[in-house]
Amino acid sequence: MRTLNYLGVLSLLLAVPTTNSLKAHDFKTCSQSGFCRRGRALSTRAKEAGSKWTSPYSIDPSSITVASDQATFTAGVKSSLYPEINFGLELRVHEDGIVRIRMDEVGGLRKRYDEAASWALISEPIISKEIKWKAGRKDIRAVYGNKKENEVVVTFEPLRVALLRNGKEQVVLNGQGLLHMEHFRNKVDSTPTEEPSPQEGEEVVTDEAQAVLKTEQPVNPRSWFEGGKEDDYWQETFSSWTDSKPKGPESLSIDINFPSHGTIYGIPQHATRLALPTTSGESRFFSDPYRLYNADVFEYLASSPMSIYGSIPVLHAHSADSTVGIFHAIGSETWIDVAHASDKSTETHWISESGILDLFLMPGPTPEDIFKQYSRLTGTSVLPAHWSLGYHQCRWNYVSSNDVRTVQKRFDEEDMPVDVFWLDIEYAEDHKYFIWDKKNFPDPVEMVNDVAALGRKMVVIVDPHLKRVSEYPVYKKASELGFLVKNKDSNEYEGWCWSGSSAWMDFFNPGAWTWWKTLFKTEKGSEWSWTESTEAVHIWNDMNEPSVFNGPEITMPKDNIHYGGWEHRDIHNINGMLYSNLTFQAVRERSVTPTRPFVLTRAFYAGSQRFGAMWTGDNLGTWEHMAVGVKIVLSVNIGGFSFAGSDVGGFFGNPEPEMLVRWYQVGAFAPFFRAHAHLDTKRREPFLLDQPYKGIVKDILRLRYTLLPVWYTAFRETSVTGLPVLRPHYVAFPKDKGGFEVDDQYFIGSSGLLVKPVTEKGATETTVYLPEDQVYYDYFTHHAYRGAAKGKQVTVPAALHQIPLLVRGGSIVSTRERPRRSSTSMNRDPFTLRVALSKTGAARGELYLDDGVTYAHQEGNFVWREFVAEKAPKKSRAIRLTSKDLGATRPNDAVDGVVLRTFNPTNEYAKSIADVRVEKVVVVGLNEKPKRVKIENGAELVWDYTPGVTAADKKEGVASVLSIKDPRVLITQDWAIVIEW
Repeated sequence: MRTLNYLGVLSLLLAVPTTNSLKAHDFKTCSQSGFCRRGRALSTRAKEAGSKWTSPYSIDPSSITVASDQATFTAGVKSSLYPEINFGLELRVHEDGIVRIRMDEVGGLRKRYDEAASWALISEPIISKEIKWKAGRKDIRAVYGNKKENEVVVTFEPLRVALLRNGKEQVVLNGQGLLHMEHFRNKVDSTPTEEPSPQEGEEVVTDEAQAVLKTEQPVNPRSWFEGGKEDDYWQETFSSWTDSKPKGPESLSIDINFPSHGTIYGIPQHATRLALPTTSGESRFFSDPYRLYNADVFEYLASSPMSIYGSIPVLHAHSADSTVGIFHAIGSETWIDVAHASDKSTETHWISESGILDLFLMPGPTPEDIFKQYSRLTGTSVLPAHWSLGYHQCRWNYVSSNDVRTVQKRFDEEDMPVDVFWLDIEYAEDHKYFIWDKKNFPDPVEMVNDVAALGRKMVVIVDPHLKRVSEYPVYKKASELGFLVKNKDSNEYEGWCWSGSSAWMDFFNPGAWTWWKTLFKTEKGSEWSWTESTEAVHIWNDMNEPSVFNGPEITMPKDNIHYGGWEHRDIHNINGMLYSNLTFQAVRERSVTPTRPFVLTRAFYAGSQRFGAMWTGDNLGTWEHMAVGVKIVLSVNIGGFSFAGSDVGGFFGNPEPEMLVRWYQVGAFAPFFRAHAHLDTKRREPFLLDQPYKGIVKDILRLRYTLLPVWYTAFRETSVTGLPVLRPHYVAFPKDKGGFEVDDQYFIGSSGLLVKPVTEKGATETTVYLPEDQVYYDYFTHHAYRGAAKGKQVTVPAALHQIPLLVRGGSIVSTRERPRRSSTSMNRDPFTLRVALSKTGAARGELYLDDGVTYAHQEGNFVWREFVAEKAPKKSRAIRLTSKDLGATRPNDAVDGVVLRTFNPTNEYAKSIADVRVEKVVVVGLNEKPKRVKIENGAELVWDYTPGVTAADKKEGVASVLSIKDPRVLITQDWAIVIEW
């Protein structure tokens, strides 16, 4: 959150303005950014030159060194523009086929920032020892893959890198000759010297003559490539701020093209379509490039390439034939132009302010492969605490401890489930985080305990700006220890934020890490810590772009200094991740037995998925923001960050009841489900709604809790494989061209659930795209819809109380149907299995369970089951529904980062739920009414049957439903139910 008036710090701190609008002039466009202007101008010159354009960069073949024991080579690179400047190139091929390309200036006047990858990667990737580089006269290449289908070719002159599959180019670097690494240089003093007065009788040169002489000065011989002038090389002014640029120009430009892929996804976070629209070319959709520069963009536009809160420089390029990906490990401000030379190819141009070229080419060839390859680099989304997948209730601000108690009481009186209550900045005295405002929160520990007594948690905000007053122990100690960001003069940086005069933690300083973690200790020690807290309190990291109210673009000056002497410009996009990373570690380690933390972050980078959840920031209560929020969350999932959501209701505004109901439907089908609101909005807790809206929202909340087993099972999968929790159509059906641009509906993990949230006012029906020749059932009514091999749009009911939620034929969905006040009350509830038969009469599903709180699952304490429905052998007319132990058959696939050599099905957690049973089985789409239903080799079961269309039918209509009542089979045991005709 952030105020609307950034000018006038006093008014900012004394009052919250009520006028809402994006102040676009607070943020740069490409034309206002010196290095982006230079990069785009370079591209323009290349296009104008056409075939005459040639990249000045080339490899010196004599400099090539190939490692004898691994797939690595290094080479010297020269630019014909500056033959005296040396560059170094290194290529590595990893064991999994990823190609890493690094290029840096060698022996320059200064060092370029080269640590971005070290913050993003989980470990240094293992380089292949089997793949060999082979150098020729014009290039060096490596062939690899199970069928030798992949090839990397590095051409010497001009320098060009291509990744091929089956002889077809997939990714090409510098194919358009836009590679340019601005080298470090000394500033030439351009101060004019005073000309002597003319002597008597000496000819006086007129102003006009001087102008002619100036035009006849020698032209920069490099102007064909770099342009004719030094455009903001040494200083840059934006609005009232001046960036001193003490290192001079150091930008990096590179064209990365995909000759065989016409659709691209990724580079979150932007408010736009999932399949990225163009930013250059004759029919471009946006006029500015996509910008990656973490920024506190107040009330961001619902369709724009502007940067917002987070930056993940990862991109997927997709076609019906294959998918490839790139990850550019760079932490500075970056602009990306997108164009299509044809509908089957994509051209991108990346322009970064500083840093080295550190690019990872992911060969795919499927979306699933790309996610796995990327997660092996940067890690997977963390397996969250189970309770954090429930409903979160927040606003700026719950004003007192009694306010919190009253809100909890009202939820319980209305039988509305909720798991978490949140406190925004007003809990803190003078916005000194950790320090309670005792006037309004006189009993913080007792308040938290009252919430925890009903199985719930609290989340409290801790922002990165520290109030600069000596009586604030956090600031005082951080300042004494030298853990704060410095200004360009190497003094403690002072900016303004919610706390007034503020300083910022520098988490690039390793010395700050241990100290920060001590602050969250709830037991009193030798140093100050947050003893007025409990282990039921978790953390919200907001404003960590960082947001600075009186700074350029509402953030920190780029010439500020971080640990190691690096400028803020070098690490800006990484900064927010370190804050949530260290907070995550602090919450995890505050107790003797570590428990899973919940940390919400607004700013993020590649790798942030390892440390908690994100949300889409300060959205508006409009239909447009509701709709684009779905696309943003999908895009962030594509970026590897699955635990994501948008504020239900919009942060700003007072949505009408219809909009609020629809927003709850959107939120209930996002991984992170929180309602939040600005302090100027009316109270809009769901229990305040009038009927029928209150009843509809209550049903939505209960549906979320019913489906918690689905969400938790999906998170187990993403924590191991990297496959996103929310899966757009190109991920689930990569060969279906009809689904490439679909971004208003998606699948939830591998569950088979397909949801299309309604984001249009007054809707009573909507269309859902079915990508295959398969039956899909309405989750609530069992109405059967038929897809087609080439894709098909079907019309489904979508009145206000209806959610377009379909179950793909061939799926088994596990739910818990008993209404509870919170997720912790459901731990021993029985399960319902919903078996949605495919056209062939089969189905499959998974269920994963553990204690949801600790890390005991890493020691094998979990339950992981597979349910399968399949036809019995030909001689018998029956379907067998079985439960099998996946933990026993696939122990190494169960837990992220853990190799379980053995698995004990009767582990401690399994024992704790040994009596938890399946209380109901619903089979949808049977061919005919059964004769009997029984436990295999056991008793007959009670059931009823409603006739309807079958899974194999070609017509639509309500499907047949078999309901098996309380089969009393145990969720932890192997069993079989036989349905006979």
